[in-house]
Amino acid sequence: MKLPKGVAMVSLVRASILGAVALLTCLPMPAWCQEYSVESIDTPAPAEELNPAVADQLAGSGVKVVRDGSRVVCEIWLLKSWEVKSFTPEGDVLYPFTPGQLIGVVRLPRKTGDFRDQGVAKGVYTLRYAQQPVDGAHVGTSPTRDFLLLNKAAADPSPDVRDLESLLKDAADAAGTAHPAMLALKAASAGDEKLRHDEANDWWLLRLDGKGRVGTEEKDLPLDVVVIGHASE
Repeated sequence: MKLPKGVAMVSLVRASILGAVALLTCLPMPAWCQEYSVESIDTPAPAEELNPAVADQLAGSGVKVVRDGSRVVCEIWLLKSWEVKSFTPEGDVLYPFTPGQLIGVVRLPRKTGDFRDQGVAKGVYTLRYAQQPVDGAHVGTSPTRDFLLLNKAAADPSPDVRDLESLLKDAADAAGTAHPAMLALKAASAGDEKLRHDEANDWWLLRLDGKGRVGTEEKDLPLDVVVIGHASE
């Protein structure tokens, strides 16, 4: 039966709207459309996934990032404290760590993307500090040089500082590519906000409250790490 012209137009518009809604429902939602929160973890990192020497250095509690109230994005445990040469960074870096230094561990409950949007399988990984090289291949890829490299926990047996050659190789194995799996560190914000959104880059930055140690003196040493989002290149 042929519909009157006005009724047919209304039906067409209604169908177009429903089709658009269905399309938007199927598309992946950008990070800014989703709700993220931070919760405390009152239990230690999974010891069965870690080498005992590494597990012994970790704090007994951690934090997790949760999406939409229930979906865990990541869980992070830091070292009890980090030995540093000073409490302030030097030159063009943000944090006073030694490249190759162990910072903590992260558990990924499902496959996710790193800062370069490389796929990283679910599992437990150590987090070690590194700096982006100053060379032509990395010019313009990041406004900061400080990163955390992800290494499969089973392949990282010691809490000691590691040489960069083997560290970079293991981090590349974690991503299954030629480039190491990594999370970007950014300058720690002045406020107390545990999770903040960088709208310009669509990044979610997690505040990690750690402790730095110089000799017998210990001070708060907070870090801001990009846990959701990736570089534009």
